[in-house]
Amino acid sequence: MANKAEVKGLNERAQHLLKVLVNRFIEEGQPVGSKTLAESAQLDVSPATIRNVMSELEDLGFVESPHTSAGRVPTVQGYRFFVDSLIESQPEGHQVLFDELQTQLEQGKNTHELISSVSEFLSGVTKLAGIVTLPKVQQIRLRQLEFIPLSERRVLAILVTSDDEVQNRILDVHRDFTLDELRMLANFFNQEFSGMDVSQVRQVLLSQIQNDRDHMNRMMNVAVEMADSLFAPVSSDDDYILAGQSNLMGKDKLSNIDKLRMLFDAFTQKQEVLRLLDQCINTEGVQIFIGNESGYQIFDECSVVTSSYSIAGTALGVLGVIGPTRMQYDRIIPIVDVTAKVMGAVLNSRT
Repeated sequence: MANKAEVKGLNERAQHLLKVLVNRFIEEGQPVGSKTLAESAQLDVSPATIRNVMSELEDLGFVESPHTSAGRVPTVQGYRFFVDSLIESQPEGHQVLFDELQTQLEQGKNTHELISSVSEFLSGVTKLAGIVTLPKVQQIRLRQLEFIPLSERRVLAILVTSDDEVQNRILDVHRDFTLDELRMLANFFNQEFSGMDVSQVRQVLLSQIQNDRDHMNRMMNVAVEMADSLFAPVSSDDDYILAGQSNLMGKDKLSNIDKLRMLFDAFTQKQEVLRLLDQCINTEGVQIFIGNESGYQIFDECSVVTSSYSIAGTALGVLGVIGPTRMQYDRIIPIVDVTAKVMGAVLNSRT
C-alpha cells in the first residue's frame, strides 16, 4: 500500500493515465489494456512508457491485473485517489430534476411519504439503490395527542407531530378509562407538552415523579403511565426506506450472486446498513465508502455515497446511494449532496 508521500508524489502523467483508466473502466466494466489506454489518454508517449507507468501504479496499489486479462482495473485505493483528487463533479445537469423534486416534496406529504419520494428519486436519477433513513423520533415535536378507548383495557393513542405525521399506537392500561377521562388526559398533554420533542415529554414526566412524588395528583399519575408506554424508545421496521434494489442486479452492476444475496439479506436485516448510516449522521458534507472502507463485508463490492439532512442545523437522518464500486462518482456525488439540501429545505419550511 502506498504511503502519503508516494501518493502526493504521483506525477501529472501518472495521475492523468489513472484518471483515464478509471473513467474507461467505469464506462465499460472491462480491464483496460495499454493500447486502449494510449488511444484514450491522447498523450504523445510510447506504449512502453504507458506500460511502465501502469507498472508503477500497480506497485503503488492503485491498479491491479485480473488473472484472466492483460489489462488493469482500479483498486479501492485507486478509486479513493480518483474520488479525492481527480474527478470534477457535474452538478449543473440536474437542476431541473432538483426543482421538480422540491416542488413534489412541498405538496403536503407527510414524513413517510416524503422520504419514500426522496428514496425513489435517488434510485430513478442514479439507476442505483436509493436509501433514506427516517428522522430520529426523539427529535420530532409533539403537536397534538388524542386518546380513544378500546375494549379489554386498551387505549388507542393518536399522535400528531409537527410535520403532520400521524402515528397510531395501542396502549395496554391497568384499568378501563371513560371517554371523558381520556379527553381530560389529552388536554393535559396538549397544554403541557405541545411543541416539545417527543423524547422530552417522557423525561419531564419521569423527572417530576422523582421530584414531587408525594404531591402528584391523579391526572399526573395516569399521564406518567401513558407516557411511559407511548414515548418510550421503540424499535421500528421503518428505520429507512430503500428503493431500486433491483438496479443492483445484472452484468453491469453486481454480478457475484453470493455477494448480491448477502447484500439483499442485509437490506432485510437492516442492522449493518443502519450502523454504517449512523456513522454519517453527524458528519457534514458527502461521505463516500468504497469497497472494504465501510468495514462491513456485505459492501466489499459496493460504494455507498451519503449525506445527512438537517432541520435548523440539527442532523435528523441520512440519505444516499448504494451501487457498484464502478459507479459514476462525478454524477452521483452532487446528486446526493443537493438532494440532502433540498430535503432539508423542505423540512425546515414546515417547522
